[in-house]
Parts: sequence; structure tokens; C-alpha cells
Amino acid sequence: MYSLFLRITVLVALSVVFAASAAFAAGSSKPAEVRLAYLNGPRPWILGKADGSLQKALAVPVKWVNFASGPDALKAVAAGEIDIARAGSVPVAAALARKLPIEIIAVSGVIDSSERLIARKDITSVKGLEGRTVTYPPGSTAHYALLAALNVYGADASKVKQAPLKPADELAAWKRGDVDAAYVWGPFSNQLEAEGGHELLKSGQLQKDGYYLFNVYVVSKKFAASYPDTVSAFLRAFRDTVNRYKADPDAAAKSIAAELGQDAAAAKQTLAGLEFPDLKEQLDTKWLGLGKSESGISKSFADTARFLVNLGELSRRDLPSSFAPFINSAFIAAAVR
Repeated sequence: MYSLFLRITVLVALSVVFAASAAFAAGSSKPAEVRLAYLNGPRPWILGKADGSLQKALAVPVKWVNFASGPDALKAVAAGEIDIARAGSVPVAAALARKLPIEIIAVSGVIDSSERLIARKDITSVKGLEGRTVTYPPGSTAHYALLAALNVYGADASKVKQAPLKPADELAAWKRGDVDAAYVWGPFSNQLEAEGGHELLKSGQLQKDGYYLFNVYVVSKKFAASYPDTVSAFLRAFRDTVNRYKADPDAAAKSIAAELGQDAAAAKQTLAGLEFPDLKEQLDTKWLGLGKSESGISKSFADTARFLVNLGELSRRDLPSSFAPFINSAFIAAAVR
């Protein structure tokens, strides 16, 4: 029954694409280059960087630009310096509420153990963070997960000294003994363990309490309107890298780690801590849906935005009535056509 529903959903999505074919035809030219924002986290699409296959698929030069965090990458997209970026659900929710000119084109990965809370050996529970110093990348999914964990496990956030730092600075602070715990993604979480830390929590454990964390691909609205075929080609290339990773995780992890200058075992562990929903599957309302009505992802963005309001990171008047209009599934539908 589910597979039949999924086929019907895809067919409906394809009809949306065909109805919009004039718009795609109008923007069918190729850009001079495609500028991609990536973080240091091991992800399948880095395979396309390592062997040049993503550039070959797009048939234009690709410029890969490294950023320390999702918020930094999103600012670059808004400034017209980046065309497509991978970023976490938390900074994207904030960016959309602040009306940055971007739209969501796909889920790139669902976070389970790829982001973790690492603590000193004498801290054995989340509540044990009270009276201690905890660091995290500000405005990130790890930041959201930390605050969610404090709430879920009954720790008094006012008794936890919070130190916002970029991932590399988190590791440096840990080595200096300035912090007692750090919430961050791999490979930094693995490095913290190697420096005497232990896993206190992984983000996937928060799902049972309604906190979902994931990464998405976003595109500049201007770029998407001008080069829709290129955006769809990018998604096909991304799908191919995911398939290559699933076919041989060990070889993929080695290649990705080598490209990023990281340990292969740590990269493999990080990759194993992510779920990669298939593009066709993402057309289901469980994920992106068709972008016209509420879906699992649009509702999750709304929950995240309300959470940010409670933190004082966003104003309630900034919240849109729905995040569904910021999702453009036409590019996925075209990619799987």
C-alpha cells in the first residue's frame, strides 16, 4: 500500500513539473560555474568533490568553498557568494524566518549519532552538566540538541555555563581544560573522545521526545530561477554519491576522509550515524512533500523556529504562518523524472 502511495505521489509531483515546464525551459541555460558551500563533516557528496564526478555531472566548473558552520554558509548564499549549500535544520529555520532569499531543495541527511555530546569521564548524566562548562557551535543543530537535552533530562540550563565556539575552537578549549563537555559533529566528536572524553548522548536519542535534527540542501532563489536544470542535475549527482556510499561504505569513507584530511575510521563512524532518505521517498509528506501543504519537514522547521523564539534567538513576529512555501520539491521531481 505504501509503495503504491509513493508511486502516486511521484506521479503527482511529476505532473507539477510538467505544468511548470515552461518556467524550466525559460531558465535552461547553464551558469558559468556552480559555487557549493560545504562543512568539514564527512558526507557522501564529498565523493563528488574527490573524484570530480559532481563537476562532470553538472558539465560546468564547480567551486567548493569551505565554511566552519551552517550559519556562515547561509550568510554567503544570501550575499550571492554561494549558489547551493548544505546546512542544518536549525540555522536554516532561522534564515527562513529572517527572510533570507533561499529555498529548500532536499534533505541531505537525518542526524543520529553523527552529532554527539562528549563529556569528561566524571560526568555520567546530562543533569551532571549543572555547574560545568559546555561548548557548542552557536546557532547549529548541535546547539539546538544541547538545549533540547537539558530540557528532556531535567537539567537546569541556568546552572550550565554555556560557551559558544566554532568546532575547531571547541577542541582547542577541551585540550586546554577550559570546558567540561562539548556538543559537536564528527570528526571533532571523535577527536574529543581521543582526548579523554566519552559519549554522553547522541542526537538520535532525542527523536522519541519530538526533537528531529537533519541537514538540508538550500539554493539561492535567484540561482534556482535562472538555472533549474542545473539544480536538478545537482540532486541527481548527490543521489549517485549516496548510492555509491551505500554500495561500499568502507571505500567511500576512505575516499571522503582523504579528501577532507581526516581519519577514515572516524569518517566511517560519522557517516554511519546518518540516514539518507531516497529522493523519491522525499516527495512523500513524511519528508518534503510537494511543497504546497504541510509536511514532516515543514512542521519540524516550525517546531524548531518556535524553540528559537523561546531562546530569544528569533522574534515571534518573524515566524511565518507555514514553512511549506519555502520548500521547492519541483527540482527533486525533475531529478527523478
